[in-house]
Amino acid sequence: MKHRILTAVLGLAAATVLVPAHAEQKLVPAQSEITFVSKQMGVPVEGRFRQFDGQIAFEPAKPAATKIAFSVDLASVSISKEADAELPKPVWFNSAKFPKATFQSGAVKALGGGKFEIVGKLAIKGVSSDVVVPVTLTQSGATTTATGTFPIKRLAFKIGENEWADTSMVADEVQVKFKLALTGVAKL
Repeated sequence: MKHRILTAVLGLAAATVLVPAHAEQKLVPAQSEITFVSKQMGVPVEGRFRQFDGQIAFEPAKPAATKIAFSVDLASVSISKEADAELPKPVWFNSAKFPKATFQSGAVKALGGGKFEIVGKLAIKGVSSDVVVPVTLTQSGATTTATGTFPIKRLAFKIGENEWADTSMVADEVQVKFKLALTGVAKL
């Protein structure tokens, strides 16, 4: 009996070693970007985050198996010298207390033609909200690029409190844009 169990375990271990593993997916930060556009007194202002990271397991053929955990270093925001000094403060991102914004995927739906819809939780400044993120995947060689744009309401996340809650100065809606270069994603 012990011999059969040992043989079965060794056989399973050998079979496991012989089955090729999926390539590990990695974010390529040098080819990726996260930007946003807000309006200040009606004028579009673009900013970016310089530091972010993600653990991504995107399964184009099995979207429901996709798992994405993403974080953005809020202190890495860049708009202008003056804004960069203000945005980490408590009324804006409060990056000393809340250093990261995070996104955790939930349901993923294929829409066809390399387009997907990802529903997940976005957390900023201790506030978590469901967001729907449209994603388009394109592939060139070993690199898959995920692009998309989605809106958030900054006041829902307490971004711009007190006198900065006035939406005639800074609009409530902010468009978040991303281009993420990934390696190891299966062919579309």
